[in-house]
Amino acid sequence: MNKAAFIFPGQGAQYIGMGHDFYENIKESRMIFDEADDVLNMDLSNLIFNGNEEDLKKTENTQPAILATSIAMLKAIQKEGIDCEYTAGLSLGEYSSIVMSKSLEFSDALKIVRERGKFMQEAVPLGVGGMAALLGLNRLNLPEVLEASEEYGIVEVANYNSPEQIVISGELAGIKIACDKALELGAKKAVQLPVSAPFHTSMLASAGVKLANELEKVNLKRLDKKVVSNVDGKSIKSKEEIKEKLVNQVSKSVLWQQSVEYMINEGVDTFVEIGPGKSLCGFVKRIGKSMDVDVKSLNVSNLESYYEVIEILRKWA
Repeated sequence: MNKAAFIFPGQGAQYIGMGHDFYENIKESRMIFDEADDVLNMDLSNLIFNGNEEDLKKTENTQPAILATSIAMLKAIQKEGIDCEYTAGLSLGEYSSIVMSKSLEFSDALKIVRERGKFMQEAVPLGVGGMAALLGLNRLNLPEVLEASEEYGIVEVANYNSPEQIVISGELAGIKIACDKALELGAKKAVQLPVSAPFHTSMLASAGVKLANELEKVNLKRLDKKVVSNVDGKSIKSKEEIKEKLVNQVSKSVLWQQSVEYMINEGVDTFVEIGPGKSLCGFVKRIGKSMDVDVKSLNVSNLESYYEVIEILRKWA
């Protein structure tokens, strides 16, 4: 089989009804949703399948919802005997990768990400912070964009998603100035994102401290996959590194582009995005193109795409 990596989406990919077809049709997936309900002592699966969007968008609900949906879809793939060597997840998605690597129990991950969601929201009052995606900005102009916003508030790079997309995060007044400057310097678009906090900035350092305390309560096992970290875009070498990386991840930039480049340089040529949404596939294609490397990106986000991907991967086996 081609050298594969399983990759998992982060917050923002959620939608009402995600994973419901897996729940209805695949026993292994249904067991994951049922376990999530039991562990969190709430009807998370009903919120995911039938709830209202506002409740699902609350960070403390979004995070366990995306984790549960991604792992439910992963279990469906694994029951077919399909595996990979590398794995990575964008922001919250990194927890799915670590669960997949058997270092962190799914039940522990659910509790941690629910608390992580609360801590991230509590770190900054509502209405103070936000995020924006900058598309088509020349990277050489990025320092000037950040400098323009300095006197208006904290603005930092939250995500390096692909050669064409950077996400900035920070105080709303500064974000607006940075967006205006980016457009002035040739960015194709500057789009404010519908989020309630300035994720992946120094403004969330207090959330990292609280998260560290939660992570101390769990026992991690040795990784049985090569998990590529958002913090430095490299494989995590030991279980001792995991907690430190997850704490730092809350307030540091997500190096997604660098993570994908690292895996491509390690020989990965097939990326399978598992979970709601399809944005990671788009990022992977653009990153591969910028490296002049032919990479395949597949997406499993519903039952139809699942059966298609299983068939493709079996042919390559």
